[in-house]
Amino acid sequence: MESLIDNLSREELFHSGHPFCPGCPGGMMLRWITKVMGKDTIACIGASCLVLPTLVYPHSLEIPCLYIGMPPTGAGITGISAAIRVLKRKNRISSDRKINVIAIMGDGSTGDIGMASLSGAAERNEDGIYFCFDNEAYMNTGIQRSGCTPYLSWTTSTLHGKTENKKDIPRIMAAHNIPYVATASVGYPADFIRKIEKAKKMGPGFKYIHVQSPCPTGWRFPENKTVEIARLAVETGFWPLYEIDHQEFNLTTQPARRRPVEDYLKEQGRFSNLDKKDIQTMQAWVDNRPEIGI
Repeated sequence: MESLIDNLSREELFHSGHPFCPGCPGGMMLRWITKVMGKDTIACIGASCLVLPTLVYPHSLEIPCLYIGMPPTGAGITGISAAIRVLKRKNRISSDRKINVIAIMGDGSTGDIGMASLSGAAERNEDGIYFCFDNEAYMNTGIQRSGCTPYLSWTTSTLHGKTENKKDIPRIMAAHNIPYVATASVGYPADFIRKIEKAKKMGPGFKYIHVQSPCPTGWRFPENKTVEIARLAVETGFWPLYEIDHQEFNLTTQPARRRPVEDYLKEQGRFSNLDKKDIQTMQAWVDNRPEIGI
């Protein structure tokens, strides 16, 4: 897998000068996506932290970007893909030219505000790749809880910890019977890049990649620990890495020995209110996750 990184394009389509917070994994995510997808790519980016590089001048992304509101990102894939088909039919662009269509959205828009649009695009099996940048809260508007915020996590709207479980968007997407669903992590770049390449090379259809994206500001950890936190999530089983390729499930990364979930929780201020019983509850939840192969 490491050769995937070595063989990445040396051309940079994502540049410095963006307004991401220090330690934000968004820069890594955008850099890897653009390196794999290439210049012949159109991105639909809804209101979220990930849209920030498109709002400054000069533009930090060297690909065409459509900036839309939080609800209709899935519809953005529909519209762009339809426009490409029309242009090919009218011979405005070559019929054999491959133009990649992607959408990038945060967890709040993906699993809450834009869920209807996303589900509709998946149900119609529109041609594109949808990336969810999951920092597990509405970070861009003040760290409010989202459907993807984990159980017992602190946010500014769950001061004593969220009382509901995290919404399992990848499994919801898999229930739409789309060609490809995958989870990814910025702590495991080779696994992430392989999944982007796999989705890109697939034939027409809707592909979904859900990326856990630790947020130093909202998760309350030092900005130099982003990759460490991301890796701990996988090593403890809190964030399993898998893919569902045409309904076939495959665990793509499995630690030789799973670490206690406390190792992950104790590094984040958002879980500082947990007592021993809470940690045991979280450990039991991880132990019973079907995705980690127990």
